[in-house]
Amino acid sequence: MRGFCTAIAGMVIGATAHAAAVETSLRPQVRPGTMGPDVAVISIDRPIRSLRPVLRPEDLARVGTAPVERVSTSNAAFDKWINGFRGRAVSQGINARVFDAAFRNAQYRPDVVHKDRNQSEFKSEIWDYLDNAASPVRVDNGKKALRRYRRALNRIESHYGVEKEVVTAVWGMESTYGERRGDIPLIDALATLAYDGRRGAFFEKQLIAALKILQNGDVAPRDMKGSWAGAMGHTQFIPTSYQAYAVDFTGDGKRDVWSDDPTDSLASTAAYLKRFGWRTGMPWGVEVRVPSGASFGNTKRMPSDWAARGVVGTNGQPVRDFGAARILQPAGPQGGSFMVFANFDVIKRYNNADSYALGVGHLADRIAGGPPIQASWPRGYEPLSFDERKQMQRLLRRKGYPLEKIDGIAGPNTVNAIRAFQKSIGVAADGYPSQTLLTHLRNR
Repeated sequence: MRGFCTAIAGMVIGATAHAAAVETSLRPQVRPGTMGPDVAVISIDRPIRSLRPVLRPEDLARVGTAPVERVSTSNAAFDKWINGFRGRAVSQGINARVFDAAFRNAQYRPDVVHKDRNQSEFKSEIWDYLDNAASPVRVDNGKKALRRYRRALNRIESHYGVEKEVVTAVWGMESTYGERRGDIPLIDALATLAYDGRRGAFFEKQLIAALKILQNGDVAPRDMKGSWAGAMGHTQFIPTSYQAYAVDFTGDGKRDVWSDDPTDSLASTAAYLKRFGWRTGMPWGVEVRVPSGASFGNTKRMPSDWAARGVVGTNGQPVRDFGAARILQPAGPQGGSFMVFANFDVIKRYNNADSYALGVGHLADRIAGGPPIQASWPRGYEPLSFDERKQMQRLLRRKGYPLEKIDGIAGPNTVNAIRAFQKSIGVAADGYPSQTLLTHLRNR
């Protein structure tokens, strides 16, 4: 979904892997060109009932054809924007009565703007992120959730071929198994962000999609709630993703991701992963041991080929040939090493960050009874703040290292530049954006 770094700010984990908090992960989004504009659901092997009921009569009975006088928001400019947006919405197929019912009590939300403007670029190191993602409590609650909904999850796994532990892990990462689905009225949040204008076009598109969801009758306006950034339900779909990928797995005529029953949400997540190429029986990845000093880049090989080069499982045995895989070292050579397969990249379609895919994959393994990560992490080094990382990049560029962007993200190019600089001054080339590194850069 990068693709999608717009609904909630996030980042792609580089070799030193700073990561956003689990609860602020990115949300799935329709990719341009992957689905036609009128596609509403996915049918993989057999059709899922996907009726489209109109907005319930009781929801429309009190609404006339003329604009409704709304509850005051004490923001005249916001009210004026809504009046202008109404015409644009109607021109895109939104029934005027549906629009007026949705906006009857809509309010400008300064708290939403504040959250949008004050997102932390990075909140934790990769080891802290994974500690949180697969904490004992999250693992234990995941096992309980899987047991409680095993019948539905078994049906979902059988239909879509996405392992139930993986679906459960996404659920745990996105809403802590339904505990944190968001309670902000979605129309308020999306209208506020569209009006605010920083990413107005994107959020206006989401707002139109939300109105179409209301128009289809999947949810009543009063029940359409979610996160401050417009993500909805147990597995936090944004409206355009909901339109394209959500399914009615319970067969009640609604794709109800807001219900306390998570079945439709879990099935929608499986449908999404299946749509982007999930391979049944292939692991997301396997923790491995690698030869000291080995360098891997982005090369893909079969596990047997990696084994011939000294890359083996933590048990010392070659990994099975599930398919071509690359070696990921999210904290550099001093941390954990993972052989990641095609399913790892499918998880990243849900959230395009290595940290997120590692978190989902490892949590799924732990829910299934697997062990914790065996490798140690370089927990002792002092990381740089976001502003300090930008300063580090500027200093590296001044010293002649080819960095295209000064963005504070320690991606592969930055890590390679760090290592080259460290080698040039005769210190350990660990690639970490540390306080020690910044001191060297300032003094050389």
